[in-house]
Amino acid sequence: MAKLTVLPANISYEFNLDALPYHEHGKPKSILDIGLNEGFHLEHACGGNCACTTCHVVVKSGAEFLSEMDDDEADRLDMAADLQLGSRLGCQAHFVQEGEVVVEIPSWNRNYVSEGGGSMNLGDAIPAAKK
Repeated sequence: MAKLTVLPANISYEFNLDALPYHEHGKPKSILDIGLNEGFHLEHACGGNCACTTCHVVVKSGAEFLSEMDDDEADRLDMAADLQLGSRLGCQAHFVQEGEVVVEIPSWNRNYVSEGGGSMNLGDAIPAAKK
């Protein structure tokens, strides 16, 4: 089993990496894809195609269970707001093995979601689990 915890909501999802119905929300097994499969909304204006930075997350722990950053992701992250040492794009950072990963949604994106801002892709930005 693998586990993804999203801060500051402190919501955790346990899942089987090989059983989720991945729907091309970024790379298969990506933080974005897992979040959407589990009902947690992470903004992704480009549809998970590594063409924007709206799915920017900061990996707080468990980076060793995620893919290494490739050049396209690094180039895109150079344009991200609030870039930090553990910054990754949720659509590109994907699980490569089972383990626990903790990510934080940067405050500029959290504020948008917590105020009920609509998603550019999916409409209502409130996580399904909170409705």
